[in-house]
Amino acid sequence: MRLVERGYGSPRVAIVGGIHGDEPAGKEVVERLIHTLEIEDEGTVQLLIANERALTIGERYTETDLNRAFPGDPDSDRYEDVLATRVCSILEGADAVLALHTSHSAPPPFAIYSTLTDSVQRTVTGLPVDYVVNSGELRGTTLDSVVPHTVSVELGRQWSEDAIAFGHDASLAFLRAHGLVTDRAPRFTETKVVRGYEEVPKGGGEPTVNYSNFEEIPVGSVFASDDVYTHRVEEEGVVPILASERGYEDIFGIYGRLEQTLFPPEEV
Repeated sequence: MRLVERGYGSPRVAIVGGIHGDEPAGKEVVERLIHTLEIEDEGTVQLLIANERALTIGERYTETDLNRAFPGDPDSDRYEDVLATRVCSILEGADAVLALHTSHSAPPPFAIYSTLTDSVQRTVTGLPVDYVVNSGELRGTTLDSVVPHTVSVELGRQWSEDAIAFGHDASLAFLRAHGLVTDRAPRFTETKVVRGYEEVPKGGGEPTVNYSNFEEIPVGSVFASDDVYTHRVEEEGVVPILASERGYEDIFGIYGRLEQTLFPPEEV
């Protein structure tokens, strides 16, 4: 784990990359910020590269998925369980946290939160994304479900230069939204909230996915299939999240529904 801090005082915000070792875009973004970021006004930015061991070998994790291990276990024999406790300790009390991820799923980039706070609303509406996923009904062991005021952002396709470029822009937008970068005014926009409610299981054999992220699936249509499952949608308003044929071993993605629209902070 590598931590670099810039600035001093409050607010304290953090940008976390490298939670997964096969998603190097977050690490590249954080390293670029380490070399270029200057904080002129009061405030602290924590720049954290989380799972350096996994990044070194280019694997998602060394012993267990870090983003399924929070808040961690300091007495565990598994590296990521102990690492999760260290990450949580560093981020404890932060006013806002941005966690950088990539996937095999198609664009557009989007954000994820588990609990909506004023800080999360500021982050989400300050990011250059059209959609944010409310994942509060899904797993409870991710960073955004454990550390308050955390937003995760899916930057784009794994291993792509586009994901790095977008991640850098999104990180600066995050810092502007919270007043840590003042080169220009933050840009806040309305953001559509999609509530994720069900993981779509994958079996085996040749997988097929027929719909892209946030594309409404017509009633009666097959979202995805393989030699074990045929997932036919029987309700209106269902959209896929993290839809991918080969991005995950056990799921095709997640079902979601458009829930609401988040508006910029009132004072903007």
